[in-house]
Amino acid sequence: MVSRSAFFKTLREYATSSTKAGQPATPVPVHPWQSSYEQAEEPLLVWFGHSSYFLRIDRVSILVDPVFSGYASPYAFGTKGFAGTEVFKAADFQELDLVLITHDHFDHLDYKTITTLAPKTKHFITSLGVGAHLLRWGIPASKITELDWWEKTEQHGLAFTATPARHFSGRTLKRYQSLWSGFVLQSNTLKLFLGGDSGYGAHFRAIGEKHGPFDLALLECGQYNEAWKHIHMMPEQTVLASRDLQARVLFPMHWGKFRLALHPWKEPIERATLAASEKGVMLTVPRIGQPIYLEKEFPLTFWWRTME
Repeated sequence: MVSRSAFFKTLREYATSSTKAGQPATPVPVHPWQSSYEQAEEPLLVWFGHSSYFLRIDRVSILVDPVFSGYASPYAFGTKGFAGTEVFKAADFQELDLVLITHDHFDHLDYKTITTLAPKTKHFITSLGVGAHLLRWGIPASKITELDWWEKTEQHGLAFTATPARHFSGRTLKRYQSLWSGFVLQSNTLKLFLGGDSGYGAHFRAIGEKHGPFDLALLECGQYNEAWKHIHMMPEQTVLASRDLQARVLFPMHWGKFRLALHPWKEPIERATLAASEKGVMLTVPRIGQPIYLEKEFPLTFWWRTME
């Protein structure tokens, strides 16, 4: 929080806010999952809303921050996904080479999803300390690679480097027992920045100078508030971060599925779209579930404007 007074002000705002405020009035339109994506020859990306997405690169299947339980909280009655977004399930996937977890918050690390995926996942990559959760959930240590900031691992011919972020960790009141990170993913032909949660800061420029330019940057855009702007970017800062990273295309995420902040549900993408236009930043925003073929085109569909 930016101040102690902001903390109490935010508590009051949440206490008086309607549970339906900030949610779409109609179901979110989605493209259904196709099992053929897991055998794709061409590099592709499929977004499931919020920060969960599938990558198929060099015939390697990867899930990033998968949350398919339908909620982003310790309990099923907590932060539920918007109507329409609950169609994707962990059972949809046949076999995965990698699951990557940026940090341990409930909207990025989901017990029910991970335990369903574990038997059909060859390896897990995550931030330093997060492996303790996976071990407790029955995943053997031999299947887990933890990375400190700037550490690198190679898995299935792809290189992953953990990078600094400005956030925090913890699944209870006890915090900072594990790290939070973004990740650089590099193949023979593509370089992607897989951003976890982060406030805006000089670390984006440092990452861009060290690892850029990037073909695509996936960055958080949503669930923000002036009271916690140090740990979650405002949409305009998301656009600035993509420029600092030297990204050719920006994919704004962390919106479209869960309501974790008090802003209107589509405000993040409207603000990011305007800022990108003003700054000359190329944006891609597919429908949820719509595949992006990373060596062909990056759709900008404005699908949210057709909804209430």
